[in-house]
Amino acid sequence: MTRDTTRRAVLASVLAAGSAGLAASDAADLLDSFAPLSGEAWDAADRSLPETVESPHGAATVARDEFGVPQIEADEEPAAYFAVGYCQAFDRLFAMDLQRRVMRGRLSEVIGEATLDSDEFNVAMGFADAAAATWDAVAETRAGPLVEAFADGVNAAREDLPLPLEFELIGYEPEPWTPVDSMLMEKQISWTLTGSFAELRRALVADRLGSERAETLFPTRYDHDDPILDGTETRLSEGRGAESLRGAGERAPNPEATSNVGGGADPVDPELTDWLSGFESPTGVGSNSWVVSGEHAASGSPIVAYDPHLSLQAPPLWYEQSVDTPERSVRGATFSGVPFVIAGANDRGTWSFTNLGADVLDCYRYDIDEAGDRYEYDGEWRPFEVDERETIPVAGGEDREVRVRRTVHGPLIEREDQTVGVAWTGHTATRTTVAIEAYGRSEGIDDLLDATRNFDLPTQNLVYADADGRTLYFATGKLPIRRTDGEVVDGDRVFDGSAGEGEWAGFEPFGESSWEGFVPFAEKPHAIDPDALSTANQRPIDDPIHYVGVDYATPYRGARIADRLEGTIDGGEGSTDPDFHRALQNDVRDGRGPELVPELVAAVRDRDDPDPPLVDAADALDEWNYRMRRDSRAALLFARYLPKFRERVFEPAFSDGGLGESYYPSDWTLARLPDDDPLFEGGSRGDLAAAALRDALDEIGEEGWETYGDYNTTRAMTHPLGGEAAFLNYDELSADGSPATVKNYRVESAVGSSWRMVVRPGTDATAVLPGGNSGDYFSEHYDDQLRRWLGNDQRPMPLGAGGEPAVRFEPPTEGSQ
Repeated sequence: MTRDTTRRAVLASVLAAGSAGLAASDAADLLDSFAPLSGEAWDAADRSLPETVESPHGAATVARDEFGVPQIEADEEPAAYFAVGYCQAFDRLFAMDLQRRVMRGRLSEVIGEATLDSDEFNVAMGFADAAAATWDAVAETRAGPLVEAFADGVNAAREDLPLPLEFELIGYEPEPWTPVDSMLMEKQISWTLTGSFAELRRALVADRLGSERAETLFPTRYDHDDPILDGTETRLSEGRGAESLRGAGERAPNPEATSNVGGGADPVDPELTDWLSGFESPTGVGSNSWVVSGEHAASGSPIVAYDPHLSLQAPPLWYEQSVDTPERSVRGATFSGVPFVIAGANDRGTWSFTNLGADVLDCYRYDIDEAGDRYEYDGEWRPFEVDERETIPVAGGEDREVRVRRTVHGPLIEREDQTVGVAWTGHTATRTTVAIEAYGRSEGIDDLLDATRNFDLPTQNLVYADADGRTLYFATGKLPIRRTDGEVVDGDRVFDGSAGEGEWAGFEPFGESSWEGFVPFAEKPHAIDPDALSTANQRPIDDPIHYVGVDYATPYRGARIADRLEGTIDGGEGSTDPDFHRALQNDVRDGRGPELVPELVAAVRDRDDPDPPLVDAADALDEWNYRMRRDSRAALLFARYLPKFRERVFEPAFSDGGLGESYYPSDWTLARLPDDDPLFEGGSRGDLAAAALRDALDEIGEEGWETYGDYNTTRAMTHPLGGEAAFLNYDELSADGSPATVKNYRVESAVGSSWRMVVRPGTDATAVLPGGNSGDYFSEHYDDQLRRWLGNDQRPMPLGAGGEPAVRFEPPTEGSQ
């Protein structure tokens, strides 16, 4: 039976059962908002691209490779991006519409009351207004007409083609796509990577546990020797590449900025803090990337390897495309709704991004009058810059009215009479779309650097190499320089907004900022022509000129990548090839193992009353090589031991402080707590470790797991409607990797390697997606890369058009409308 026939049979069974056929789901509370399934759902089963499409922007052709990747060719750029919009809408229209509804706070309009919290937050944050301000800035640039052509293509597909199945399941039709919606996708990406309320949690921990405890458990700098830059790299003011960055005349002071954990204004109420934290990125969002120069590649050309760790779902976040015009030949991945390749390659270079971990969001407390109409700022009572009511439509329920208020810093978020002000660099007009469009046309490192000046948000670690053998690392995005009473301060605290603390000079929320109070471009962390360099969200540099942030990843991935690169390239010239880098992406050694397993084994063996199951488990762990492989029993034991050990160590003290497990310190901190730490007053570290292993064995026995792959599966990679229509989810398959391995996978939060690529600039490239390029359940490309992704079996990612055109876009004929 063919896959297509099987999927039609699944739909037929659901149709036969009607809505009741979906009622046995874990999320049946949303079923009330689902439209009854009807025969119209069969239209979605027959969706296909027409042979010809009328395009007001000119001629273009689309070929599809064996994995459904559109390869678009045109003589004119607008014609190409009209075709890109058409293809994205054909493959991902529901994902595009769902995400813009989330960001606009319009999800409850089609889902119902279950999504009201999300809508209230997104309306209060004003993402849609920030996107509109961004479009005003982008519209007049070279990228503007291409974004408009893209939107025209999306709307042409929306009008020409049957809607995807999900619209029939919910029972609504999407509104026209606009250029502002594409800017909203830029905001969504940026929020996912930089939207953090960590200072609220730090302040709360310091208040509940004490500042000294907070500094011990949540250090602002992990004690390791594996930053991205080790101080030996060539900078902008030295060597090649410097000329392209001179002339700005920008220099900022080198301040000895003050820092105090939990300092500043009073902490925010825990209910509001926890509510806001629910809208941050899932735990584990990050990425790996690295570059080696041609000196260390068998071909003599540099090599870039990249895998971003973002949410894993059906369909994937990333969408692959190739665009070939006289101005560009670019291939790679973008997000649904974004016209241009974000991470990929053209015929001259390749670029990738990992999260910098920069602090670009601040929180403010204000004195507000009893009526709630004014706030104190700069010695006077001011009316809010915006104070209006916005209605959130609710399907099947009463519409919700939300009060939207904004200060000089940005939105004021309110929950149960508790308020906090927010300033975020994405709340103003940004030009990242302009930068990304220019990357696709770049001819080398100088073009790339010029384009990067416009990369306002998100703050990222840019890793680049080109066909000339040049390599580059640069920290992108605007970095605020905060001042209180004229003195530079760090941003790791809650500020007193009424007293004017933590000001960002030149920042204009929901307008166009001048950015004069931000770190100058040439003073951001960077390296020109690094020989070998890797990023894994660890701190970028030990002693930055300016404060960057404190929320960096533990160094497990970064240290492992650096060690393997160093161990290989020290072997001499030409020591790596693309196969080596793909194998490194597959590395599953967990650096937490050697830190935590020996003490656990010793604790079990030192017990006066040997427990045979515990001893057997300790013996298995003692023989383990610390690889998180799906067929390993020891990997399963370690994976389930860790959360039990965290709970045993942290739960008593944190529970007494009214703080849940989301506030627990990192595993890096856990591994380094001394035996005499106050957290072990209720029992020795060894006793808690042995007890935690017993907890893990009990859970493993109850669940019937035998190996790591029984627990670590793709069950987390669900479709947004998978709770109600489970057939939309991917198959449940065993997976390798953990939160601390290079091959990154977090089954608890559905985060991991959301795209992988290995590129030699100007030559060959390979890539793989965690699922398929199509979001159409009936397409053969819905999940045709899932098993390849599990094994990192990458397939070619060629430049230019390939194969016979499947679709021809043609100008309107005379007299046509």
